Amino acid sequence: MLVGLLCHLGLWIAAYVALSGKCYNACDMAEILRSKNLTTKFQILLEVAAKQPNVQQKDIAKKLNITSQAVSEYVKELTKDGWLSSQGRSRYRVTREGVDWILRMARQLQGYSAFVSKVVSDISVSTAIADNELSAGQPVSLYMRDGLLFASSVTGDKGPRGIAVSEAKEGEDVGISNVEGVIKLETGNVTIARVPNIQEGGSRNSDLVKLRQEVGRAKLVGAIGVEALVALKQIDMTPHYLYGVREAAIEAAYCGLPFLIVCAEDVVSAVVQRLEEENLDYDIVDLKRNGEAPNI
Repeated sequence: MLVGLLCHLGLWIAAYVALSGKCYNACDMAEILRSKNLTTKFQILLEVAAKQPNVQQKDIAKKLNITSQAVSEYVKELTKDGWLSSQGRSRYRVTREGVDWILRMARQLQGYSAFVSKVVSDISVSTAIADNELSAGQPVSLYMRDGLLFASSVTGDKGPRGIAVSEAKEGEDVGISNVEGVIKLETGNVTIARVPNIQEGGSRNSDLVKLRQEVGRAKLVGAIGVEALVALKQIDMTPHYLYGVREAAIEAAYCGLPFLIVCAEDVVSAVVQRLEEENLDYDIVDLKRNGEAPNI
């Protein structure tokens, strides 16, 4: 029952996103919602984890409303995957790799749950920025610019469109109903510019020419750490973000905006981990200059 419900929910949300023209990315969908096989594996692993090491396959089958034979086949697959270990008849344990996979899927489900809440809350009326004067009830076309949704009175036979629910002047926010059509939006790339730690010279040992080039390629820039902030100041750049940089980069990337994170070397691993949790593409640029670090 739960498997069917999860898969149905995933398909319903995907269909809504395709029609809504909102700034959502397909990566938001949890991996296990795309496959009934993975959903069932996830549930079986949870059941084993809750009851290990003494696990009766017939009990799992009854709870998940599938046959004992199906549970047996899944257990074989999970063992082959390395997520489950057999310790004799009716004795199983979830492996460390299995626990890591459960936690990764749980994080995806948590993120997708927030995504679902956002979709449901916005399902009746979407919000856009008027790119010219609009009147209530006027048909509008929709498009993305700089990660934001815009509504225009210039309409055509193709492309996403809707109806303005109120009048609006250029630059004002306006509600849009009856949204239909698809806005194609590529995920933006995140670049991590690695500044040497203070022990390695900090901003004084950073390649500022290369940093200026990376800033020029990005739409938004965030700084993590004093070394990063000072390096940016040396090229007369004030970062858009000093706090919540990782989450800001994720939001920007989902809306198709290239984001540059300038950070000290000891922060890079934490940034990379967060981006990989969201399945986002990233590049790492080393700003450390060649040669020995200056004395501090």
